[in-house]
Amino acid sequence: MTLRAVDLRKEPVEAVLDHVKRSLGVCVDQETVVRKRRSVGARTDRNTWVRIERRGLDRIGVQGGDGTASAEALHGIAKPAWLAGVAWRDEREPVVWRADETELLPAAPVGSAVVTKEPWLSEEWWTAMNASLDALAAQHTNRIATPDTETLTQELVTATIHSVFSGVDTEVVDWSPAHADFNWANVTASVFCVFDWEDWGMAPRGLDAANLWGASLAVPALADRVRRERRDDLESRDGKLMTLFVAAKILGPYADPGDPRLGAARETAERVVKELQAG
Repeated sequence: MTLRAVDLRKEPVEAVLDHVKRSLGVCVDQETVVRKRRSVGARTDRNTWVRIERRGLDRIGVQGGDGTASAEALHGIAKPAWLAGVAWRDEREPVVWRADETELLPAAPVGSAVVTKEPWLSEEWWTAMNASLDALAAQHTNRIATPDTETLTQELVTATIHSVFSGVDTEVVDWSPAHADFNWANVTASVFCVFDWEDWGMAPRGLDAANLWGASLAVPALADRVRRERRDDLESRDGKLMTLFVAAKILGPYADPGDPRLGAARETAERVVKELQAG
């Protein structure tokens, strides 16, 4: 059966919310429901948050789609605690639904995934972000990151980069745990916290930093700050590859001509290509 493309911002989700209510024993506050392309979230009557995700069976892989629950084993990272979860297979489609109940966030998300206006972020915020990313990278897991639900392999890195930047040696040497969807919609301020852990796992060094840089390119000062804060990652060889990996997604065949990030992504990528070719 072919998996139907679905945008949960447009699909009815009442039956899914009812299933979660029965399974987790919570009532969902309808006024707080947040709908995204492949997930729905809402506050509960227990002063917790429930996030519900739809994922095709072909995107489950060996990890089972339990990213938020498995991230509870990570330490030293500012994130909401995981409390409970439930998963079930859709009766009509080759799809798995999963709902995870977590603590409420300590503050609001910074913005949309890609920002066009510089957010106010304190020095304490940047310190907390760095501490969390450093702590994450120092840990160990058998999980493999799944950015955009695709398993992050050497082959995927090579294909993505070479779709825009041919002739680059794309061999990755340093793999470490990453959030894999680290953008401005998944971090909070004024208190730093990172959430939505469904895709975390092993990834080339610098993926999270490169993702945040790519999400900041419409605000040059913010993109520069991200590069300064995560300099060690982004100036490593694998970090440069991840810069190209993210830039290729911005500049590739599905690029939006109106994307305000295009010029900055191309300029940085061209410099990075030269650095990699120079050895």
